[in-house]
Amino acid sequence: MKKTRIYYTLIFLSIIFLGILSRKFSFIPLWIGDFLYAVMIYFLVRIFLPFKKAISIFLLSLLICYTIEFLQLYEEEWMIELRKTLFGRYVLGQGFLWSDILAYTFGVFSAFILEKITLKIFNRKSA
Repeated sequence: MKKTRIYYTLIFLSIIFLGILSRKFSFIPLWIGDFLYAVMIYFLVRIFLPFKKAISIFLLSLLICYTIEFLQLYEEEWMIELRKTLFGRYVLGQGFLWSDILAYTFGVFSAFILEKITLKIFNRKSA
């Protein structure tokens, strides 16, 4: 179990690195960052629930991403101030966009499919 969490944590940290890099280069479309954010959420959930079925992780990750995106419609003063911080900007985002919902869906789905394919390959090798 510990080994599994270590693998997921390394993937999670790599995705954070790639996501930050994606915001540093202007030639990379903004939706790539949102896509990577969703992949990161998928593996973060996986760290805490390493042995849950992948479909459960898929659905929970989508729920988290969608909730964070729809939370951007909430505009109380304290929330606006929180979004001005580095943490708030990276975690909560700046404004609601339907294109973000699409990027999150594609990101979580891609992580789900990638994990299924990877696990199938590793299970075949260990058999």
